[in-house]
Parts: sequence; structure tokens; C-alpha cells
Amino acid sequence: MSMMRPLDPAFPIDRQLAIDVEPVVLVNVFTLAPADEPSFLAAWQADAVFMKRQPGFISTQLHRALGDSPTYLNYAVWESTAHFRAAFGHPEFRAKLSDYPASAVATPHLFQTVAVPGICVA
Repeated sequence: MSMMRPLDPAFPIDRQLAIDVEPVVLVNVFTLAPADEPSFLAAWQADAVFMKRQPGFISTQLHRALGDSPTYLNYAVWESTAHFRAAFGHPEFRAKLSDYPASAVATPHLFQTVAVPGICVA
């Protein structure tokens, strides 16, 4: 992958990984050149197969922007930051990053659920 860009430059993914939270949600927005969509999808699928085998993985879902925008959003749920940190830092996963097309830019960010009375639970 050619680049990882923080969603919040003041608090990039490396700093987020140091915070222990249970559960944790990864939201990762990818932008890329339209011609690179097939190779992006193949790389993402290989990553998803790897991640599904990792301890603490719960689920993932890839979304594509509407229309002609080659923008994708990955939403993945993990039991904890510790589980995600182990998978994200695994040498096999890190080696696969070079399989992404050069135009791909990833914007990963970790979130935790928030309870809002009468609307949703944490």
C-alpha cells in the first residue's frame, strides 16, 4: 500500500493501538484509482481471510461508495484493541500490505461504542 493517512493527524493509529478497549471497531476508508479496483479487492479479500483466522476477530464488512467514486470503507469489529494490535502487527499481515495497488491510500481509525440513553448501548 502506498500510504496510510491518519483520520485525525493529532491521534494516528499508532497512538490508538496503545489504548486498551473492549470491544473496538476499526473504520478504514480507502481511496484509489478506478483502474486499481480489481487488485484492491483481491488484496483486501486476502487480508480479510487472514484477519478472520486471528484471535479476537468478530466481523468485517466492506462498503463501496455510490457512483463512480472508487472509495471503500471497511468496518471491522474486534474483541479488544490488544487482539487487533496483535493482528495488525503480525509479520504475515504486514507483508501483505505490499499487495495493495500503489494508488491505494488507507485512513484507519479505531472507535469504541457509546451508550446513548434510549438509542443505543455501549
